[in-house]
Amino acid sequence: MLAALTVRDIVLIENATLEFAPGLNVLTGETGAGKSILLDALGLASGGRGGGRAAVRPGAQQGSATAVFELEPDHAANAVLAEQELKSGDEIVLRRTLSQDGRTRAFVNDQAVGVALLKDVGALLLEVHGQADDRGLFDPGTHRALLDSFAGNGAVSAETAKRFDEWQQACAAEAQCQRLADEAGRDADYVRAAADELSALAPRPGEEESLAAERALMMNAARIAEDVAAAQEALAGERGAQAGLAIALKRIGRIDAAARELLVPAQAALDQAYAQSEEARRELDAFLARLELDPRELERKEERLFALRAAARKYAVPVDNLADVLRDFEARREAIAGGGAGLKAAAEAVRQARRLYDAAAAALSTVRADAARALEAAVANELGPLKLGHARFRVALATFEAPSRQGMESVAFEIATVEGAAFGPLARIASGGELARVSLALKVALAEASPPAVLVFDEVDRGVGGAVADAVGVRLQRLAATTQVLLVTHSPQVAARAARHFRIARKGDTTRVELLDDAARQEEVARMLAGASVTDEARAAARRLLNEAVPPKKLRKRA
Repeated sequence: MLAALTVRDIVLIENATLEFAPGLNVLTGETGAGKSILLDALGLASGGRGGGRAAVRPGAQQGSATAVFELEPDHAANAVLAEQELKSGDEIVLRRTLSQDGRTRAFVNDQAVGVALLKDVGALLLEVHGQADDRGLFDPGTHRALLDSFAGNGAVSAETAKRFDEWQQACAAEAQCQRLADEAGRDADYVRAAADELSALAPRPGEEESLAAERALMMNAARIAEDVAAAQEALAGERGAQAGLAIALKRIGRIDAAARELLVPAQAALDQAYAQSEEARRELDAFLARLELDPRELERKEERLFALRAAARKYAVPVDNLADVLRDFEARREAIAGGGAGLKAAAEAVRQARRLYDAAAAALSTVRADAARALEAAVANELGPLKLGHARFRVALATFEAPSRQGMESVAFEIATVEGAAFGPLARIASGGELARVSLALKVALAEASPPAVLVFDEVDRGVGGAVADAVGVRLQRLAATTQVLLVTHSPQVAARAARHFRIARKGDTTRVELLDDAARQEEVARMLAGASVTDEARAAARRLLNEAVPPKKLRKRA
């Protein structure tokens, strides 16, 4: 929800802070007092255009608008901030500054950002319905998702997307199979010869390194054997370490028993040293035996190493990649030998995947068509009480030229506000009052399908009164039970239903904002009923309106 809006030095507003409540929040006041300026400032803070009515107050160097939103941690706006590595949490603060020369700066949680990002985040938090609205319900890009949400067809939609992806994967596999077959067909003799050559060579990853190490060892065998033999002589020769250890053990063995008990640790150490020296001798003997190989073994290893390296040069790959090259040539050879069997199987997989996609997309189309008729009926039920009975609303479903993950049709909400006129996009509605009331009708019909944004209406009750104004108020109050609503109104029937009421007044060259208590609310509603001169009859009527329009006790707070 929108927790607060602070405006400094924007047009007529020097400094104003509005703290909003869950539910319905209204701004009232005389024409020209500055109510719409506050909405412009809110739009500016959430990424709207600067300039125009949202300009710097005369005499000030810079204006600013700051909007504070409270929301759940899993709100989509937090995901956008996380993608941009910006601070997120249970509160998001959007701020925009505006200089006298028209330049603006944007901030999210006190971190400078581009205006485009501010607008993206603002669109997830705020939905404005007014004369210049181009977001939310009036963006055709949102209509399909809104209809799907209204229909509750998430499972069918997900199945369609899944089947589309599987179909595309099958198409890619078929294209790959065809590519291999085409390449193999063009170079059949070369493919067979290369596969046979590499199959005979049977390269193994890591073989080059192993052969090179063995070759180096064998080429230096004579020098290595000389050094190992010298080490063997020093250990096990006539005067080697083993002979000395044996003598030491023999001498200790001759000592009388009493003294020998004192030498037990020394004797144990000598025994261990002799055993380890014997182990070392055996290892040296084994190593020397390895070096006494058939000279032809070196020749064989060199031939193998050189053959691998020659093949690697021929196929322009590292030696360790020859096994991969072999597998590729074998696959191409199999494609030739298969006589198109692989292509037939791939084509059948594509046909089967397309059949499954068509079935899922057709089911989705059926659900959408039913939902479209239901939504049209729901909106029609709302248009009459809002003095729009002459208007006709429809959900236009147009088949795509090519299938997509979203199904086989586009969705567009269209309206005809003049009897006999052709249907057109919602944004083409000329009258600002009609535009806002159509938005309200749609929002009521889509109460559970619309995203959890704060709804802002600019004079949704423009040009209506009496029973129609009361119908507008009832619907706004119904919306406000689940989604926070903020609006400018001149209708006492609407204002009476507010959970929080602000009076906007102009004093001289500045605009003042006042949060009204119960007594002040009654007086303001009486003024709206009676005009400049408030009578006791108007106050009584205002009291009656307020008593009859008590907002629901439990308003669900929603970001």
